[in-house]
Amino acid sequence: MWRWTSCTPDAPAQARAALRCALDQLGFDGEAISDAVLAVSELVANATEHAVGPYEMRLRRTAAEVICEVEDRDPRIPTIPVFPAEAPFSPTEEDRGGGLEALCVLLSERGRGLHIVHKLTNGVWGFRSRKGAKTAWLAIPATNP
Repeated sequence: MWRWTSCTPDAPAQARAALRCALDQLGFDGEAISDAVLAVSELVANATEHAVGPYEMRLRRTAAEVICEVEDRDPRIPTIPVFPAEAPFSPTEEDRGGGLEALCVLLSERGRGLHIVHKLTNGVWGFRSRKGAKTAWLAIPATNP
């Protein structure tokens, strides 16, 4: 478990380090750790930016998976975006060849975090709300260790 507040400097980076260490100790490696760390980093960044703290990140292990939870003190579930069949990061034909300026505009767009979480977890993630708090969660198959 790892806790932080809105005053914690660079909370997403600290969460990534804590999760990477925990997953390594559980026997995960390579791409499984990288995908989980990036997805959880998005959940931590969202909690820190859009909800009130204090915040908490927890890992739970079941026979089939490791579940990572990020909890904040805002019980409201965010609007879940529609996930297109195609990758949300594919450039459209009209955006090709726009040079550095077009690339910077594309990269500066916001609102892709849950798309990233969805892609990296193969859709095995979600939110739940209870008793004045919200928990974002994702599951990592335990078949890796």
